[in-house]
Amino acid sequence: MRSAIELTGLTKHFGDVVALDGVDLTVEEGEIFGFLGPNGAGKSTTIDTLLDFVRPTAGSARVLGMDAQAESLEIRRRVGVLPDAYRVYDRLTGRQHVQFAIDSKRTDDDPMALLERVGIADAADRKAGGYSKGMRQRLVLAMALVGEPDLLILDEPSTGLDPNGAREMRRLIREEAERGATVFFSSHILEQVEAICDRVAILNEGKIVTVDTIAGLRESAGSATELTITVDAVPDAALDALDALDGVQGVAATDRTITVTMGAGSKTAILDAIESAGAEMLDFRTSETSLEELFATFTTVADTDETAAELDDEAATEHPDETDDAANPAEVAR
Repeated sequence: MRSAIELTGLTKHFGDVVALDGVDLTVEEGEIFGFLGPNGAGKSTTIDTLLDFVRPTAGSARVLGMDAQAESLEIRRRVGVLPDAYRVYDRLTGRQHVQFAIDSKRTDDDPMALLERVGIADAADRKAGGYSKGMRQRLVLAMALVGEPDLLILDEPSTGLDPNGAREMRRLIREEAERGATVFFSSHILEQVEAICDRVAILNEGKIVTVDTIAGLRESAGSATELTITVDAVPDAALDALDALDGVQGVAATDRTITVTMGAGSKTAILDAIESAGAEMLDFRTSETSLEELFATFTTVADTDETAAELDDEAATEHPDETDDAANPAEVAR
């Protein structure tokens, strides 16, 4: 399988601030890949490097087999981008925005079909200055979808969206992956990541902490699953049988409830043991370690707001044009 993104020793300094420190990362073609990290971890700097808005201090970035700096124009023709810090043009309509992206990429897409797909076709001829934040997010997504890109880079794609909008975003991401596109997205809404990603990478203080599936993160973090079973009555034999099972870390019971904490044990074996002991099982539910808890396991939350502010100040001072371009969807479309 070929790689859609390949970072090798990627390093970026903004003055004395180390935004990226020797990042190695490979995203395979066709993956839905989540890119996580606390504020100031270097996520946006990584994305800006992929799009040649920021030049690395050391190391390299390849996108779709091409050098991110030497072949940036060709990369942009094959990549769709929804940036975190984006602007729309208040005096242009939604249709005009999408048509601009179509003209820039020299495709024959139907702007109305794209606006319909993201759910704002009824506002196609309204000026974008009157759009809500969620509508603007959908508009820039429509621009990102122009030309059926081989790679979608989405930076906080659910920002400004209500729960229905977030669900539609997940649907669109799955559709793009089914079409064959690679989706690389950064998000702080961890439930979105858990619901859709094949793999995730966690970046902290400019370094990759781990790359794995959600299930793999749970296993490597040694996280446990809690199984709560409601029964007609709790026989002592059931508790003894559960204690003897491999993978069971703890058993607690009330008159009609058994709570089992398990690591790598089998849920089926637990339920079988309870029924074999003579209890009638009425209901059960499973509670796994949340992605938020896993995220906390792999990262150290320091004074990240100050770090993020330092990076923004350094970037604006050292690369003012790069910072502005990264926030402009029109530039992304070129």
